[in-house]
Amino acid sequence: MFTSIRSFDGLQAEARALAPVPAAVVAAGERHVLDAALHAAREGLIEPLLIGRRDEIEPLCLEHGCSHPVLEAEDDAHAALLAVQEVKHGRVHMLIKGHLHTAEFLHPIVRELHGTVRISHVFVTELARYPRLLLITDAAINIAPDLLAKADILHNALALARALGERRPNVAVLSAVEDVNPAIVSTLDAAALAKMADRGHFGDAHVDGPLAFDNAISAEAAAIKGIVSPVAGRADILLMPDLVSGNVLYKALEYLAGARFAGIVLGASVPVVLTSRADSEQARLDSIALAKVAHARMPV
Repeated sequence: MFTSIRSFDGLQAEARALAPVPAAVVAAGERHVLDAALHAAREGLIEPLLIGRRDEIEPLCLEHGCSHPVLEAEDDAHAALLAVQEVKHGRVHMLIKGHLHTAEFLHPIVRELHGTVRISHVFVTELARYPRLLLITDAAINIAPDLLAKADILHNALALARALGERRPNVAVLSAVEDVNPAIVSTLDAAALAKMADRGHFGDAHVDGPLAFDNAISAEAAAIKGIVSPVAGRADILLMPDLVSGNVLYKALEYLAGARFAGIVLGASVPVVLTSRADSEQARLDSIALAKVAHARMPV
């Protein structure tokens, strides 16, 4: 069993202890993107391959005095395609989103690097008032997942939680209420996922739902409402009802609660770092570290 990782400092230490991973930085010709990639290289996290327009990348590299290889691309779509080809030829083992639109970045990945379950995104957050890393999924790719899609999303998140050292992850399947209500489809999905877990569909995990956000993260709130659950107040994973609610939660925690975040895409043949163009360099570095540990610890 892996050493349990309970903080981003622990994640960074684990990532630095591993050999650098060859990684393609897609659309690297933007200052913030290149700064983060070069910082990650100096920290021993990655060996970057910079993909994009050479006339944009090389002047920035010259400023930094770096000599990392550059792969010329005609435009952003071509850069994303070239990165996928580098993965397929075994030359890189991680993909990092640079300064391009998410859909353009993901299109060839979804088409050519998908595995046995659908591709999904996981945010990992560290909160001052919560005693463990918290995984939130999916808040970036799957817009309105149905029951089968949520099962795939959960499979991916569980694999990451186990890679972070949680032997039996606690999963809260969220909705607006704790009772099954046929008028709220997410409560039906939650109840079905909990029963699937009871039948062993997700391996060794506690999966409970429907749960509202308060009783997923607060044992006191659950007790007041009379909810008896091994997940209440101890959730490792929040499985969101849809992308909108997940995205709002992630941004609220970041901007109002000062949460530290990392985000990666799972379900492809290599881990994929998917950050916003507005994300800080720290968020980019944490996401690269998360992808590196995932690459080392998750089954191919």
